[in-house]
Formats: sequence, C-alpha cells, structure tokens
Amino acid sequence: MRLALGISYNGQAYEGWQSQLSGRTVQDKLETALARFTQTPVSTLCAGRTDAGVHGLMQVVHFDTTLQREAFSWVRGTNTYLPPDIAVQWAHEVPDAFHCRASAIARRYAYVLLESPVRPSVEAGRVGWTMYPLDGDAMRLAARQLVGEHDFTSFRASACQARSPVKIMNSIEIQRRGTTQAAYWRFEFEANAFLHHMIRNIMGCLVAIGQGRQPPDWMQTVLAARDRDAAAPTFSPDGLYFLGPVYEDRWGLPARAAAYDWLP
Repeated sequence: MRLALGISYNGQAYEGWQSQLSGRTVQDKLETALARFTQTPVSTLCAGRTDAGVHGLMQVVHFDTTLQREAFSWVRGTNTYLPPDIAVQWAHEVPDAFHCRASAIARRYAYVLLESPVRPSVEAGRVGWTMYPLDGDAMRLAARQLVGEHDFTSFRASACQARSPVKIMNSIEIQRRGTTQAAYWRFEFEANAFLHHMIRNIMGCLVAIGQGRQPPDWMQTVLAARDRDAAAPTFSPDGLYFLGPVYEDRWGLPARAAAYDWLP
C-alpha cells in the first residue's frame, strides 16, 4: 500500500530536510525511525524540501510498504524512534496515484518576525528579528505587487534547480500582534510552487520597505529586473515555517496541522 504521513519538526538542529552523508537532516531521522519500526529500509518522498534552520508544521511524505498497521500505530510507533523535535502528526493510506509533491496544487509558508529593540531569547531560532519598527501598510502595498503569475528570478537563489522561475503567487497576508514596544509579525505566503530561497529573499525586501529604507513600489522594480542583485539580502531562516502542501479534497488528507495556530 501507499502511505502518506504528516510530519512536524523544529529545524534548528538539522541541515535541512533532504538526506545528507552527515545523517543530520530531518529525512535521515525520519527514515531511520521508520526502518526501526518496520524492520526494513524505507525511502520517502516529500512535498517540499526545506533548508537548514527552517521548520515544518505539516511536511507530507509518502512511501510504499507491505506492512499492514493501523494509522495510530504508524504514528505512535514511528514517533517512538524519533528525536523530540520531530513528530509524525498523522498517517493515511492513499491511492497509488497519489504523489506528495506532484499531487499538490499549492504550497503554504509562514514567516514569523519579532519586532523589538531586544533580540529574541526563549524564541531564539524560531522567529526572525528586526530591532526597528515596521510599517504594515507599506509592506502590504508592496506584497500586493507580487500576487499573480510572475517571473520571480530576482528572488531566486543561484543554486535553485527549478525548471522555470515563473510561479503563481496566490496570496500574501501580513498580520501584526503585540504592543507599540514589541510585536510579532506573521507573513503567510501561498503559491503553486516556490523557488529556492524565494520567501527569504522576498522577506528581505519587505523588511527593507517596512523600515522605510525603500518605498513600496521598489518591489515592482525588483520584480521587473529579473536579477537577484536587484533585491535585498536573503533574510534569516529562523522564522520560516513550511505550513504544508494544499491537496484536492479527493485525497482525504488533513488541510492543516494541529500546530498551525501555535504560531504567533
């Protein structure tokens, strides 16, 4: 049968999702745990690879297995062998036609940013940080210029392996919660797909605009340039969360992770 799992993880201790020779990746830890539970090697495919330091609230993987177990057994059994900062949230048997990456019709990310004159402490590694106040209206105006189908070359890392830089940004939502002295900003992005470092490069530009170092219409100039050098430096990975892929209802998979509302 084909099994799909929903995985959440704190990415601080890992070299990203994709398996490396070091073994210090989320995929390596998951496949080791699955192998111990099933007593056979397991190779997984994921919905979207994340970089070092990036977190996942609902990464989705799939794999084929001959082992028959109840869904709760896959969850509890695999979690027994996982480190405390990685957990299987759910397990579902899916049709053979399902593919965790190819079946996704969109993907969602959130970036959580602390605006405070003092750097993060208990939330270090889990939020980005700016010590200067941000103008939400300016950032929202700039973000609107990215919605729709565009060539996102200006926000693409040099190591990006995507076949095309043209993506469809479905929405960008920006919310603030806090006081005049300190606040958490939550940026949510949904697109059909993302380029390597695309969100972190967009965040660098949004923060520059929010701080008043650039006007809102600078975002359109950067987008039109189709040149990575035209954009701001890549922002920190600390506050970036993969919220998960979006699937059609026919696959019967959860639409969001249980930890989704934990984010500020």
